[in-house]
Amino acid sequence: MIESIPRLEQRPAEGHKGTFGRVLIVAGSVGMTGAAALAGRAALRAGAGLVRVATARSALPIVAAIEPCYTTIPLAEDGEGRISGKALHAILDAVRDNDVVAFGPGAGQSAGLRSVVEALLGQQGLRLLIDGDGLNNLSRLAGWPRQRKAEVVLTPHPGEMKRLWSGLFREEVPTDRQQTATQMAQTIGAVVALKGAGTVVTDGQRRYVNATGNPGMATAGSGDVLTGMIAALMGQGLSNLDAAILGVYLHGLAGDIAASRLGQISLMATDIIDVLPEAFKKAVSP
Repeated sequence: MIESIPRLEQRPAEGHKGTFGRVLIVAGSVGMTGAAALAGRAALRAGAGLVRVATARSALPIVAAIEPCYTTIPLAEDGEGRISGKALHAILDAVRDNDVVAFGPGAGQSAGLRSVVEALLGQQGLRLLIDGDGLNNLSRLAGWPRQRKAEVVLTPHPGEMKRLWSGLFREEVPTDRQQTATQMAQTIGAVVALKGAGTVVTDGQRRYVNATGNPGMATAGSGDVLTGMIAALMGQGLSNLDAAILGVYLHGLAGDIAASRLGQISLMATDIIDVLPEAFKKAVSP
């Protein structure tokens, strides 16, 4: 059981934007622009040097207007305002210019999106975080672990885990959360962060159970914030496991700081982002 929290290295004086990670977030759709924007803003607040948000063309103006500090990439879309399979070449071109890719928040589900996640999984050595609708699309791909070449982090909530589980195993999901996360990580050869009270992070061998956070964080967009945070920490040089552990810990700590000021009932996902600087200073600053 892992008990110590990973730390970031002190930033070198000669560092520049590229030193601290180039993060690509492929997310959002018409009606779900907030998910892409929250992930992008959280990645910036968690220290990524450069953040690019690739989203459906019709959704882009809203996503871009929410935050001026990330750049955006317009992607081909289907008739429902979701990223289309026709966007695959543009996505893969963007992948080559970035250190980490996060896929899925607010993207919706479609055959085109399943082709995108399948292609991303096949990119040798790609550091890939999959969350939200990325997981829902992934759960409908038969035999996907055998095709995986990317270095993957999955961040499911219990409902998404159940869908992933039913696509890979014939038995019911275990009632023990640590067993569930560990078996999934071992089967797919990836890092899994099973979200919820006492989030479990594991690579199948080592395991961390988080103690920060509170029920006020059970609010729309909270998971999108975590996606951006973990992706940013991956981009700053932490291993996938360490980035997931530190991201989960800081996400919960920020939620605790925000709840102490605002109360749990009024807590929103943007409140978590707003207090991330304080969480970082309290927990991991050199």
